Amino acid sequence: MNILYEDAALVVVDKPVGLSSEEGVPAALRQHWNAPDAFVGVVHRLDTGVSGLMVFAKTPKAAAELSRQVTQSQNAYAVQDGRAEGRAEAPQFVKQYRAVIAGGPDERLPESGTLRDYLFKDSRKGRVFPVSRPRKGVREAVLEYRIVQTAGENSLTEITLHTGRTHQIRVQFASRKHPLYGDGKYGSRVKGNIALQSCGLQFRHPESGEPMAFTLPLPEGEVWTKFL
Repeated sequence: MNILYEDAALVVVDKPVGLSSEEGVPAALRQHWNAPDAFVGVVHRLDTGVSGLMVFAKTPKAAAELSRQVTQSQNAYAVQDGRAEGRAEAPQFVKQYRAVIAGGPDERLPESGTLRDYLFKDSRKGRVFPVSRPRKGVREAVLEYRIVQTAGENSLTEITLHTGRTHQIRVQFASRKHPLYGDGKYGSRVKGNIALQSCGLQFRHPESGEPMAFTLPLPEGEVWTKFL
């Protein structure tokens, strides 16, 4: 696991595929620090099968402030999307992703836009399903996207999440017949590592208030190299 930035309040890492964000990364950090009782505050999450940028708090105070920024951003996006009323504000905690999807732009998925869906999480089946209307257990999911390049049968897509629903990116693209490369659970003909990366992260330092921004290059791997 690559540590990109660290100070007394926080640590920013590039989480590898296969390491859980809630238990695996904190354990790896404590081992790296040789401090088994060190505080590691989880303020956002990535699926185990997804790689990329994450920030963890090193003190309870920093965790509370970063969590406040996450909530502020959720509220700001809700106002921006028309899902809530309130004063328009710029989101303070911004998460950006890259994904390789099947196919290119079409009627179901134009070159850029906003995807809005109602999603239902079936915990017994371990899957998330799009549904037509709100009901108990259903949550609205919103993201912005832009298809930046198409090569052969796949396209590189940049995504900004407005909501953080389970499997949101995977389900929203799969429901439009553009599953993520490697995502056999949601319809990809290729089974393997899911071609999804948390590539951009912006927030304010929990102590100084200074803006912080991190970006990652394209991951290694055959499916990504065609877009270099």
